[in-house]
Amino acid sequence: MQEFLPKSSDLSHLTTQGEVQMVDISGKIPTIREAIAMARVRMLPETLAAIEAGNAPKGDVLATVRIAGIMAAKQTPNLIPLCHPLPLQKVTVEIRPDEKLPGYEIYATVKTKSETGVEMEALMAVSVAALTLYDMTKALEKSIQIQSIGLVSKTGGKSGSWQG
Repeated sequence: MQEFLPKSSDLSHLTTQGEVQMVDISGKIPTIREAIAMARVRMLPETLAAIEAGNAPKGDVLATVRIAGIMAAKQTPNLIPLCHPLPLQKVTVEIRPDEKLPGYEIYATVKTKSETGVEMEALMAVSVAALTLYDMTKALEKSIQIQSIGLVSKTGGKSGSWQG
């Protein structure tokens, strides 16, 4: 199994001694970078209907979820140890009801002009948005499930564009 693991010298977040480090991006040229992430939150049809009708006990669920996602993107370097603090130029959170799920798909788009990408910020935004959706509606249903969180796409940077 050892032959499949990269050497520590090949890993950007490790020193030659194998110690964890924050990558030095000071020599990189800032470019425009964007990432989109998505989370799916499954619930009973009755819970979805209550949220859509504005009948949740804690108030405006979707507005709170949107704000939580935006705030989370801005807090990413405080929560993920090796993330760089980035100047975020755009953070949007879109919450789409899906009766077939039933539940919601949450999308976050994060954009910057910087030396490194914003994938973690987009993923953090949908993660916290999904958790907030649960928190805002747990009085209606305890069995709500956050089913998936993942990167949809990213553009910019040395590795170019990627689509999931």
